[in-house]
Amino acid sequence: MKVDKLSVSFEPDLGDAVRDASKRSGRGLSRWLADAAAARLRAEALADFLDVWEADHGELTAEELARATAELGLPAMSKAEPAP
Repeated sequence: MKVDKLSVSFEPDLGDAVRDASKRSGRGLSRWLADAAAARLRAEALADFLDVWEADHGELTAEELARATAELGLPAMSKAEPAP
């Protein structure tokens, strides 16, 4: 399998937290970072899709968001939480 080696730099506290999270997960540091990067890219792609969808169809309603939250089995957002 081809790999792309990268060099990254973190503030010391963040670097420590990333290494700790990697150890807790039982995955190597490279795998943990790759999974985190992939999750971020999926989240950004979803946000971009929703921006386009809402531009074409209007903002999602509170009812639509609640239904999606329930169907996905996500915890309900409190009224104090801003939408992503």
